[in-house]
Amino acid sequence: MLNGVSPGRFLRDLYHATTEDNVFNGAAALGFYLTLALFPALIATMSIIPYLPIDNVDRAIMDLLGQALPDQASGMVRDVVGQVTGERRGGLLSFGLLGTVWATTTGMYAVMQQLNITYDVKEARSFVRARLVALGLSLLFEVMVIGAFSLIVLGGILQDWIGNRYGFSGVLLTFFATFRWVVIVLALLLGFAVIYRYGPNIRERFVFITPGSVVGTALLIAASLGFSLYAGHFADYDATYGSIGAVITLMLWLYIAGLVILLGSEINVLWRRYGGGPNQQPLTAEE
Repeated sequence: MLNGVSPGRFLRDLYHATTEDNVFNGAAALGFYLTLALFPALIATMSIIPYLPIDNVDRAIMDLLGQALPDQASGMVRDVVGQVTGERRGGLLSFGLLGTVWATTTGMYAVMQQLNITYDVKEARSFVRARLVALGLSLLFEVMVIGAFSLIVLGGILQDWIGNRYGFSGVLLTFFATFRWVVIVLALLLGFAVIYRYGPNIRERFVFITPGSVVGTALLIAASLGFSLYAGHFADYDATYGSIGAVITLMLWLYIAGLVILLGSEINVLWRRYGGGPNQQPLTAEE
């Protein structure tokens, strides 16, 4: 119960809010724009990683994509990104970078517009300012991804060093497996918190843990693992759609990701409406 609001009423209000804001249609739009943005973002990230002093970060990112995505989609992503980055290493500071940045920010810009609908605010930021915010969020997410996976890689190096010195015990392997997931969960929580604060055109202080970010993180992990299991064992998109089966699978996964983002924002709005959380002032559009 929250200020007299029962879980049943909360779920009914959540259903009405998602219907009123056309969340499912918005998630479909996000799935399309995120598909366009995914490859440029990964290509830019993989082009930066070779200049870092930590090895195998790119392999860790691709390994996690392989676990989260069905085999068809992860294979396609790995092949495309590997081919492009293999041919264009060191070409980051070229005119191709402008197109990469524009395509990457397009997905983030679409997320920002959908979040404005959820928070019931109009976009008062100019086109240039909104694009700069989208660029800043995109760069921040790239830094977060690289930083999180650098920690995971360093944890693996530390695990090997301790294991070679003292032996690979079950406790050691369990600890580092848990550490890996803790880093991933914290990175997801931070990502949701950042996008819910700076994505929509609102003014409020930054909050790391919100009901929407917690639910969004849990749903995204569960949905990714569940959809990967379903696509790998029950749905044969290659047999149905032929060579574009991998693209269909990828777009469905990104549709789910967009749906989770929007559902989390709807939960935050309802939570605030019922008086929960530290921010209880009305939402205010930034000028």
